[in-house]
Amino acid sequence: MAYQPVRQPRLADVITERLEALILEGSLKPGQRLPPERELAERFGVSRPSLREAIQKLAARGLLSSRQGGGTFVTQELNSSYSDPLLEMLARHGEFNLDLLEFRDAMEGISAYYAALRSTPTDKAMLINRFEELEACFQGRDPMLEAKADAAFHMAIAEAAHNVLLLHTIRGIFHLLERSIVDNLAHLFEKPDSRPLLMQQHRALLDAILEGRAEDARARAHEHLVFVEENLLELERAETRAQRALRRAQGMPSPQRDPVR
Repeated sequence: MAYQPVRQPRLADVITERLEALILEGSLKPGQRLPPERELAERFGVSRPSLREAIQKLAARGLLSSRQGGGTFVTQELNSSYSDPLLEMLARHGEFNLDLLEFRDAMEGISAYYAALRSTPTDKAMLINRFEELEACFQGRDPMLEAKADAAFHMAIAEAAHNVLLLHTIRGIFHLLERSIVDNLAHLFEKPDSRPLLMQQHRALLDAILEGRAEDARARAHEHLVFVEENLLELERAETRAQRALRRAQGMPSPQRDPVR
């Protein structure tokens, strides 16, 4: 029987695989600058020419980019698995906001489940930090700042789930997620009792993850998003009724069908 000779992998190929794994797991994020070449070579315990060859391979694949005098960066475009034109269209059409909430329910529920099972002490420290930032923003009245902190908290949960497909799917809609949360909070600011309940839900979700209660974490994520959806629908119905009453008062003909009853 003939046996194929065993070939040792080239050092540059090994470094390439290591760097790819760091990008996939989220340790190297889109737009992040890599450490200086000398430092990175020391971390890997390799020569600088081997490291340079690996970086060139990843640059050829579109994963890294170099800026003259500025270092090497993870390609920013990896931050979006959906094209910018599609994101812009979705952001402009508010009627798809409920579709996004349903998508978030599926993705964030399973992220919370796995985060409860797999989060490390480092992950848990990051989750606590993100929650405290959200709590600080809650004291203000700026939907934009609060939305960014809210989205960052949910992204930290996705990172703590340690599933690269979940992470990059949620990261791909991160900017759309921020815009959605801004709109949601702007509406919920009209209901003073809603925002404290949102913070209670975030706290319950955090506690379930920190205590390793996977099914409860998934349930808390679902409860949170259902609450947001129901409040948005209620606000839409109230707005429709107000518009209908105004048209009647002005003696204007109503459209053939009101969008929300």
